[in-house]
Amino acid sequence: MGRRQQAADRAVRPKLRSPGHPEFQRLVEADFWGAIAQGLLPEEASAVAGVGQAVGARWFHNAGGMPPFDLDFTPSGRYLSFVEREEIAILNAQGNAVRDIARALGRDPGTISRQLRRNAATRGGTREYRASVAQWKANMAAKRPTQAKLVTNPRLREYVKQRLSGKVSRPDGTVVAGPQPPRFTGRNKPHRKDRDWVLGWSPQQISNRLRLDFPDDESMRISHEAIYQSLFIEARGALKKELLWCLRTGRALRVPRERSRRKTRAHVTEATLISDRPAEADDRAVPGHWEGKLLIGLERSAIGTVVERTTRFTMLVHLPREEGYQFRASIKNGPALAGHGTITMKNAPADTMSTLPKQLARSVTWDRGKEMSAHALFTVETGIPVYFADPVSPWQRGTNENTNALLRQYFPKGTDLSRWTAEDISAVTHALNSRPRKTLGWRTPAEAFNEYLQSTPQAGVATTG
Repeated sequence: MGRRQQAADRAVRPKLRSPGHPEFQRLVEADFWGAIAQGLLPEEASAVAGVGQAVGARWFHNAGGMPPFDLDFTPSGRYLSFVEREEIAILNAQGNAVRDIARALGRDPGTISRQLRRNAATRGGTREYRASVAQWKANMAAKRPTQAKLVTNPRLREYVKQRLSGKVSRPDGTVVAGPQPPRFTGRNKPHRKDRDWVLGWSPQQISNRLRLDFPDDESMRISHEAIYQSLFIEARGALKKELLWCLRTGRALRVPRERSRRKTRAHVTEATLISDRPAEADDRAVPGHWEGKLLIGLERSAIGTVVERTTRFTMLVHLPREEGYQFRASIKNGPALAGHGTITMKNAPADTMSTLPKQLARSVTWDRGKEMSAHALFTVETGIPVYFADPVSPWQRGTNENTNALLRQYFPKGTDLSRWTAEDISAVTHALNSRPRKTLGWRTPAEAFNEYLQSTPQAGVATTG
C-alpha cells in the first residue's frame, strides 16, 4: 500500500531538485520589498528584513529592482502555512498519529497524511519531515510559470525591439551610424560617454502606438509595464538586457520613486540638518552664523561665497583650476581638476575663514552640494560646525541667495569664472561690502561688521576698514 501510494505521488508531479539552502519565508521577502518601496537602499532593507546584505542585493538585482510578487497579497487559509508546517513537524517528532495532528490543527487527516509523504526530506536516505524543506517543496510545486507575451509572439517582440533599438536614419532613409558606444557592462548608462543613436521609443509610446498601427490585430497588444518587466527581469528571456541602454534613463535596475524623496544625501547626516542649527541663528540677533554656496560659471568654473547673516558681510573664496585641467585625463576617484572638489572645498573656505574670531565663526549653513562632503574634517580643523539646508529650500539661505544675485552683476551666468585672479575677486568683495544696505539702516556690511568687532575686541584680528 505504501509503495503504491508513493508511486501515485510521483505520478502527480515530477521529481523536485535538491533544495539546497531553504528559502526565506515570503513574509521576510515582503518585509524587504516593503522597505525598498519606502525608499531604502538594499543594504538598509536587508537589515529591516533580518537577512544578509548579500542576500538582499541578490534579491534586488535578480528581480530588476521590482517586487516579484504582490506585496498586498494575503494567502488564503486553503493551503498550509509555514506556522502550521512547523506545528506538524513538532507533533510528528513527538510521535503523534496523523489524526491527532489533524485534530490539533483543525485540518483533514488526508491533508496531514499527504503533507508528511510528499514534502518530507529524503536527502539523508530517510523520510524526515522538516518545516523548512516542506515549505520549499510546496512553493516549488505551487509555481505556475507562464511565458511572457514577448516570448510567445515573435512578431510583437520584433516590433518592440525595433522601436527600442532601431537605428536613426535621415529623411531619405539613409541610416546614420552615430558614435561608437562603449561595451555593455550590465550597469547604468555610461557617464559622460557616447551612447548609441537609436530610436529609443519609451515603452508607453510603443504600447499606445500598437493600437494605431494594428487596429484590428488584438495579438499585437502589450502594456508598457510588461515591456519594462521584460527589460529589467532577465529571467523572462524576452528582451536582451542590453536594450536597457536604449531607454532614456538607461538604468540597469528599477529605482523606487520614494528613494528620490529621501530627505538626506550621503554626506548629510541627521546631526547636520538645519533643524539642529542653534536657534540664535534664526532671528539674526547674534552675529557669527554664515551661509555658503558655490557660484557656478562656464565649464564648471566656480567661486565660493560665504555671507554673514546679521551684517551681510561677504567673503569670496577663490577656486582656481587644478594643475593639468583639460591637459590630462581625469583619474577615477581622483582630485576634481575643475577647482571645487571635496578636498579643495575643505581647505579653501577654511583658509578664508581662519582669520575670523571665535565669536564670529559660530556656524555655516550650506546647500546640499556634494562639494562639502568633507564637512566633518572642515569642522575639526576650524571648529565651525556645518549645517545643510533642506532639499529644494533656497529660502532657508535667503541672505546667501540674494548676495549671489548681486554678484551676478560682476560674474554673469555663462561666463568663465576661472579667469579671475584672487586680487580681482578681492576687489569685488570690497565693492560689495562697501555698498550701503537698507536692511542695515543704510550702513555698509563692512561698517556693521567692524562695529561688532570693536564692541568685542579680539587680539590679533584686523578690522575690514
